[in-house]
Amino acid sequence: MNNFGRLFRVSIFGESHGELVGILIDGCPAGLVLAESEFLPDLERRKSGAKGTTARREPDVPLMQTGVMNGRTTGAPILIIFKNTDIDPGAYDEVRYLPRPGHADFAAFKKYGGFNDHRGGGHFSGRLTAGLVAAGVIAKKIIEPARVEAEVLVGGSRDIEKTIDEVLGAKDSVGGILACRVMGLPAGLGEPFFDSVESLISHAVFSVPAVKGIEFGAGFTGSNMRGSDYNDVIIDSDGRTRTNNAGGINGGLTNGNDITFRVAVRPTASIPRPQSTIDLRSGESATLSMEGRHDACIALRMPVIIEAVTAIVLSDLLLIHKSLWGNGADGQTS
Repeated sequence: MNNFGRLFRVSIFGESHGELVGILIDGCPAGLVLAESEFLPDLERRKSGAKGTTARREPDVPLMQTGVMNGRTTGAPILIIFKNTDIDPGAYDEVRYLPRPGHADFAAFKKYGGFNDHRGGGHFSGRLTAGLVAAGVIAKKIIEPARVEAEVLVGGSRDIEKTIDEVLGAKDSVGGILACRVMGLPAGLGEPFFDSVESLISHAVFSVPAVKGIEFGAGFTGSNMRGSDYNDVIIDSDGRTRTNNAGGINGGLTNGNDITFRVAVRPTASIPRPQSTIDLRSGESATLSMEGRHDACIALRMPVIIEAVTAIVLSDLLLIHKSLWGNGADGQTS
């Protein structure tokens, strides 16, 4: 439901236009140096402000309520909240009964019998990813010296500014592709069958609003390759390979090479141009246009979010590996 992870476990909460959003992190090792200032660079990357992003401006100051004393984690659960200050719940009065095409509005109305928080998508909003980014900052510290990096390609083009100008002019939105790379991981992380590295990363990535696809390494292109071309030839005793079509994962385990994957992000559902929908009160067709504050391309703000959920998965797998297997085959703690 709203919890994820086995040893490094996160619980997410809040609503887009409620009082706050946040994250509860359980299982963080004690003694980790942690200050609120360390969260700011990644939270800044997630903020709006660039062309094509929402006009909503939240300060996103992380308030650590528990689990940290004298600048170090205590081993207790870490509660981090973000107060919502730039809210406009009245802008969504119409959406309560006129669900946005492509959004969770209709499905949530049906699931919760109309009691769902419809304001800005409520619990289904990308606003909640502020908490994920905060948890990711801690997870990135746990997996050091490994590093996670993601970048965005908008609308199939690297000319991002031109693409954004086009969709803004058309009162529309556009999706994007995120490429993520994890460097410096040891071989052997992952717990097949069901907790394979691909399984858990995919699970976490698909929890991020607007994500609709993922592929590792060569991905779908690999389905058209011959085995002689696809197979990654091992070139040294550390497991380094000449190519990386497997995306750094074999048999659900990290193989010592970089993990590489790509994520497909759909266009934002809320757009200014009129769209047809249904009035849930009457069952009649209706027209809806969202003139509020919405991202024309939510993918622009997502690289740091994908990095965060990836680091959350890998920190959990690292802690599980240490608890189950101790030292790796090379005699060093993996």
